[in-house]
Amino acid sequence: MIVQTVTNSFKSDILQGLQNLLTDNLYLALYTANANLNANTVAYDSSNEVSSANYTAGGQLVTGVTVQTDTQSNIVYVSFNNVTWTNVSFVCRGALLYNASKSNKSIAILNWGSDKNAGPNFTVTLPANTPTNALIRV
Repeated sequence: MIVQTVTNSFKSDILQGLQNLLTDNLYLALYTANANLNANTVAYDSSNEVSSANYTAGGQLVTGVTVQTDTQSNIVYVSFNNVTWTNVSFVCRGALLYNASKSNKSIAILNWGSDKNAGPNFTVTLPANTPTNALIRV
């Protein structure tokens, strides 16, 4: 089962200053509905990751990472560029955002709510980069 959340280990890591989203290499890996991803996921694991020509195990580097502050709502949030795979064919249910620079530590889990058929291209459109919608908000 895939449960959409920011992982507990990431919450602990940021309070201890162990992850830096602006300088570390973040990756997004895609998973089938059989994956077991939830708040207790500690690190990237290839179990039940999608498989396809032109999809590399471990997923793809996430770009355009920024940390923004909304002083009106007192919320700090992180934004990312959408991630696209081209010339692929697979079925996936969700994704894991993780930090490859820090022993593949987990950050957040996405769940599409249903299986999605990919092909020939597949784009993960991340939530709007706003203080009320961004994937990671503090």
